[in-house]
Amino acid sequence: MADFFQNGIIATLQKLKERPLQAMEEELQRFSEEQKIALLLPALYSEFEGEAMPAIIQELEGADYLHRIILSLDRADREQFEDVKHRMSVLPAEVSILWNDGPRISALIKELEGANFPVAQQGKGRGVWMAMGLALTDKDVHTIALHDCDILNYSREMLVRLLYPIVHPATDFEFSKGFYPRITDRLYGRVTRLFFTPLIRSLKQLLGEHRFLYFLDSFRYALSGEFAFIRSLAKGIQISPGWGLEVSMLGEVYANTTVDRVCQVEIAETYNHKHRELSKGDLGRGLSAMSVDIAQDLFRILAQGGLIFSDAFFRSLQASYPQRARWAIERYHALALINGLEYDRHAEIEAAETFNRALREATEKFKREPVGARPMAAWVRVRAGLPEFPYQLREAVELDNG
Repeated sequence: MADFFQNGIIATLQKLKERPLQAMEEELQRFSEEQKIALLLPALYSEFEGEAMPAIIQELEGADYLHRIILSLDRADREQFEDVKHRMSVLPAEVSILWNDGPRISALIKELEGANFPVAQQGKGRGVWMAMGLALTDKDVHTIALHDCDILNYSREMLVRLLYPIVHPATDFEFSKGFYPRITDRLYGRVTRLFFTPLIRSLKQLLGEHRFLYFLDSFRYALSGEFAFIRSLAKGIQISPGWGLEVSMLGEVYANTTVDRVCQVEIAETYNHKHRELSKGDLGRGLSAMSVDIAQDLFRILAQGGLIFSDAFFRSLQASYPQRARWAIERYHALALINGLEYDRHAEIEAAETFNRALREATEKFKREPVGARPMAAWVRVRAGLPEFPYQLREAVELDNG
């Protein structure tokens, strides 16, 4: 059973008891009559060939409280796109598939680039951004939710719990973030456990009272891919194109709403999805590349907030982080022992050393180019520069899906 302790500066909504899923869904159904809900699903076609997406589709067949489902599909040819359309047709909501490799969407992306709205390379960040733009063309949509498409133990309860605090009329939250334990017979979530949290706490140690860092450290799983927010917040948010998507999202949420309207929700007792390789020898792949992007985006957000970095600061950070990571390893070792979990301390130490190299790489990249990868513009900005573009996007998707 979860605890009810509230730590940090955001509300934490733990799962204290089992509630019948049907009862919660009936409530969502009533609430959604006035507050329409759109679900965004960023997916690769390969995820339809594995176990994850077929099971997710089967679960979503019961989600009749959804007004719309937008699947942002990457790495699919025409035949695969048609296959996905057929598979998704069983869902009760209106389904729109953004075929990002199709000629219509490709042409629109070139139009954006030509108008000085860079949208980076194909990937999850761009897929999420395009899906958000499409959702915002539907004036009836009030709440937008997103979850990953590689969840092997997906349950509709995850989505219900994520949405509940946003759409319930007795609450006043604008953004909810999912959290869960990444546990099987061992601990997962290495980037969160051994890189992100020790890095945030090292920065707090060096900078003292810093409200944004305190905000980030309040999240139990800041790098989770599950979140929901209201329409007015979504339209003003910029998104990082790389692996820093979740960090950049939290930075934008912090800048555009108050912490009292942010919550984190326990959406699952276990969570299992594909595990990426560490890629010790190549900082351009796997978890190594992810940690470089995360650190770069974090530095960028702090600099935009007025923090002035120096060589001395970065030297102190590179001395502090390994110590924090070592303390984390000791604690997780003890946690694994008391719960009878497998724990390879040598592999954990190797991971922390790899993340330390990634931190140095991110530092050097930030020194050369503080802005880093330019975030994709908020959709309110796109509308100002290209007023017709959102409707062109909607028309292209309708033609593809027709």
